[in-house]
Parts: sequence; structure tokens; C-alpha cells
Amino acid sequence: MPESGNPPQKQSHRVIKDHAVDRGSCRIALALTNKGNHSSAVIAERAIQEFSPVAVLFVGVAGALWETARLGDVVMATHVYAYHGGTSEDDGLKARPRVWEAPHAISQLGSHLARVNNWTDDTHGHGGAPQVHFGAIAAGEVVQNSKISAEAQWIRQHYNDALAIEMEAAGVAQAGHLNGAPVAIIRGISDRADGTKSSAEDRSWQPRAAANAAAFAVRLAMELVKEQTEITVPRTDRAQSGDRLAEHVHNTAHGSTIGIMAGSVKDSNVYLNTDPKVTSPKDLNAELDGFRLHLMRHHTEGALDDDTCREALADLDSARRTARENTAESSKRTAMTLKKLRGLIAECPVLVAKLAPLIVATGGSA
Repeated sequence: MPESGNPPQKQSHRVIKDHAVDRGSCRIALALTNKGNHSSAVIAERAIQEFSPVAVLFVGVAGALWETARLGDVVMATHVYAYHGGTSEDDGLKARPRVWEAPHAISQLGSHLARVNNWTDDTHGHGGAPQVHFGAIAAGEVVQNSKISAEAQWIRQHYNDALAIEMEAAGVAQAGHLNGAPVAIIRGISDRADGTKSSAEDRSWQPRAAANAAAFAVRLAMELVKEQTEITVPRTDRAQSGDRLAEHVHNTAHGSTIGIMAGSVKDSNVYLNTDPKVTSPKDLNAELDGFRLHLMRHHTEGALDDDTCREALADLDSARRTARENTAESSKRTAMTLKKLRGLIAECPVLVAKLAPLIVATGGSA
């Protein structure tokens, strides 16, 4: 579980033991980031590319900015500020933050779990069970431990709605945004970021706060996978969902409606009006060249901003290079790159529809 500051080395093992996932209910891949948004962004990017997860849950500890959150409570981010963005001018430092909002579906599910309030109990007996709070989290590049420093005052002036502060969430949020992966930021409150933070307090509260955040995150992960199962597995077959998750239908329809009536459908792909048809690496590269023209046209028309277009073109060039290698491994890399590209252009349904058959042509699922 990622941590701010200097977490105890054995802490993640204890969290996993205390909050185990029911056998067979879902798979969770764990990665540990270092301090800082840049490190967390790189690790998150690699994890998304490797595992193509249902969601990325970034879990650890943070400092509280307001008294409403007690030590040990959990904060789930509704949005994340990268608060170190700014411009230095003669009349002072002007804020130029970047902000990433939490996916609506994950936020709603988190709110539901908080209302149900059966995700943990007061096993430690320290002032009642932890509560879950929802609000902004500020992420920067320094350990914040003051209420009166110039930076602390600046944060309160420009990010007054932030409930907690830490050092990694902005990097993970950006990695999820660029790769089309939904991200949930879940942090346990281990200090108050007010000058009272100490090594002794960290040894006491960091494990406790991290364990509470992990408990909530594990429950959220199980609910997310449960929802995926309900979507992909027929209601009458859900008792056998562990064996049936791999048996699904890929439907790709462009401007059409697909209807299937069957008692059982296994290992099937249904494509309707999916021109162009790609039969070779040469064909695929030709279609990727054609897709580039569509991409540039949407950029010219204002449907894609400069940054998104630049990242999308870089992914497209990478996909063309790996497609030319024409091996099983290169096909997998091409599919992953095109899926990343799909996340970048998610706000342009026309482009997403044109990209779908190209992903399928590499052996990936649309």
C-alpha cells in the first residue's frame, strides 16, 4: 500500500493479513510507490499497462487540514489538486493548479459503502470506529507540517476545500487519466500537518491510519468486481461466475444495434459494420495511418486539445512500430498501446468507434 513519509517496512504485510480478500472474489495487484508525484505516476503507469485493471485504488496516509477529520479517519478524494502548479510574479505567487476529479461511479459506490458503514470496526478501541470523509485532497512535493508557514497559508488561501494533504495522489490521478483507468484515492489520516507531526506519532498512527484506509479500499475493490460480474455474467449463471468470467461476447457496432438470442454463447466475437477489415500487419499500419488523419482532423476542429493530441500521436507512432514486428508479444504491446490511446480520446466517441476494430485486429478486446 503506498504511503507518504517513511512507512514501517512491515506495515503492508500486516494490512494485507488483516483485510484479506475473500478467496476467488477478485484479484488485487499491489505496488509500492516512493515519495512524490513523479514516482507514483511512473509506477501507476506501469501497473495499468501490465494489468489493465478494473480500477486503480491508491491507498496510504495523509495529513488532515481541518479538524473535521480525526486521526485514523479515512478520506476518499472527490478530486485531487496538484497544488505546486503556479507562476511567480512581482506581486506574488499565482496558483495554476491541475485538478483531476474522481470517476462518478466510484465516488457513488464509496459513498454507499460509507453509509452502510460495515467495512471496519473499532478493533483498536481508540475513540470509536473510523469515519469516511469525501472531499478534495491536495498533493505536492514537500512534507507539510505547519499551520503558519508561507506555504501552509498559501494552500489554505487557494485550496481551502482540501480535507487532507499528501505527496503522491496527483501523479496517480494523471496516470489514470492518460490511460483511461478509473482511479480512487483513499487515505488514512495519520497526522494533522500542523507542526505536531513526529516520528513517535508516526510509528503509532501511520500503521493504524493505513490499515483503516486499506480496509475501506479492499471492500471497495470487492464491490467494484462484484459490479463487473453483474454486468458481464447472466443473472442465472452468477453462482458460477468464477468459472464464467472468461466466457463473454465482444460486440462491436458502429451506428447499428446488435441483438443475440441464444441459450449459450461461448468464446464468440460479433462484429457489425467494422470496416476497415485488417488482415495483415501491413493492413494494420495502413489503417493506423488513416486513423492519424482522423485524429488530426478532430484536433484541427477543436475536439482534441494540444496536449491530448500530442500524447495520442505519440501512442499511435508507438503502436505502428510494434505492429511492424509481427510477433505475438508485439501484438500484445500494440493492443495495450491502442487501449491507452482509447483512454486518451474517450471524449471523442467517433474516434473511439474507429479505433475499436484496430484493437480487435491486434488480438485485444474492443
